[in-house]
Amino acid sequence: MEIKFIKNEATVSGQLTINLVKADYEDLVKKTLKETAKKASIPGFRPGKVPASLIKKFYGTHAKIEAVNKKVEESLFTYIDDNKLNVLGQPVAADNHEAQDIEHQDDFIFVFDLPLAPEFEVSLSADDKVAYYDISVEEKEVDDRLNELRSRAGENVEVEVSEERDLLRGTLSQLNEEGNAPLEGGLVVESSLLMPAYFANKDEAKAFVGAHKNDVVTFNPSKAYEGRDAELAGLFKVSKDEVANYAGLFSFQIDSISRFVPAEVNEEFFKKIYGEDTEVKSEEQVRELIKGDLSKAYAADSDYRLFLDVKKKLMQDTAAVKFPEDLLKKVLKHANEEKKEELTDEQFTQALEELRWDMIRTKLASQFEVKVEDADVKASAIEAARYQFAQYGMNNIPDEYLENFAQSMLKDQNRVNGLVQHALNQKLIAKMKDTVTLEHKTVTSEEFAKLSEAE
Repeated sequence: MEIKFIKNEATVSGQLTINLVKADYEDLVKKTLKETAKKASIPGFRPGKVPASLIKKFYGTHAKIEAVNKKVEESLFTYIDDNKLNVLGQPVAADNHEAQDIEHQDDFIFVFDLPLAPEFEVSLSADDKVAYYDISVEEKEVDDRLNELRSRAGENVEVEVSEERDLLRGTLSQLNEEGNAPLEGGLVVESSLLMPAYFANKDEAKAFVGAHKNDVVTFNPSKAYEGRDAELAGLFKVSKDEVANYAGLFSFQIDSISRFVPAEVNEEFFKKIYGEDTEVKSEEQVRELIKGDLSKAYAADSDYRLFLDVKKKLMQDTAAVKFPEDLLKKVLKHANEEKKEELTDEQFTQALEELRWDMIRTKLASQFEVKVEDADVKASAIEAARYQFAQYGMNNIPDEYLENFAQSMLKDQNRVNGLVQHALNQKLIAKMKDTVTLEHKTVTSEEFAKLSEAE
């Protein structure tokens, strides 16, 4: 066997030619036929007793194809590994590769084009100056967060007099044209629910403010909801097509008035939010905890913004790096054909950008001697689990439960890939902060959000 590799600097690719002769694969063919003979079933012969000539006649071509393909594949990837060729994607059959007649030929020539990774350098140092946004925590944000926690721990209570945001339960009755008596045979809905604060027409909502339990209020639902047929259908308990039949006045006899009351900031509230064993005893302590949580979240936002800014800089620095685009298009198109999808120019451009960033990130990991260990991936899974529960207001999840949830995430390979990338990014961020010169700028969360929106 003879293997020849020619590198093309201009196209960032190489062409690898494999000259295969009969002696290279003959033993593999014999071995395959011998294994086939043990279990081959041909009418007139017992299994394992079929003459070698018939085995070769019926299975020889298939065994030869299998042996040649296996030998070519082994030789191709062994050469790539031994010579440390940094191939992007998979080798592809060259355009100048001639068709091989495996059945009638003994010697073969296989030609492959190899898309190679471009050679370029990236590194970070103290000479690189990058803005770092320190996000201040405003008292209003602490107030808002405290009110959110109070709402989460609040409850509905029955009251006698209605206010704007109360929930009313009662009987809805259709009135005659004069609006002074129930319409004979008209629509009646018992245990109907109204929340006037959500009326589109605020004048209609005012009729319920100050109303007492057992009062009867007259209003026009069609005006109240101003043509929101889906809500009217739900109120009347009819189909949307029938809503137009009930365009007039209705009465609403109030059976009960329910008001949501936020929790008082007291010991019961502290336990409900922070757990039975909490040491929080005052509103000042709660505010300090809230401020600490917001600061921690903002620090993560600042770190990620730094990461994106460094990424942007390095992507700009390497914008002129040339990739074997024609070959990569072949590789990606072939992959998309298997998925029965078309490769658009936009998709290819995006894939190329992702590839360049992946190479940059690998080089940074090498510069910083960063490696992602199993423990890092597990820690990322637990962090993701904690964040997911926090989104639902669950801040005191036991470690054991988080551990079990994280383990279930680690069984999903797609999730694992994402966790690995997250862990790598977190390690790189820490190294970036220690390496580049940070130009600190203090901003509010609102100013920080506007910076992101502007980009």
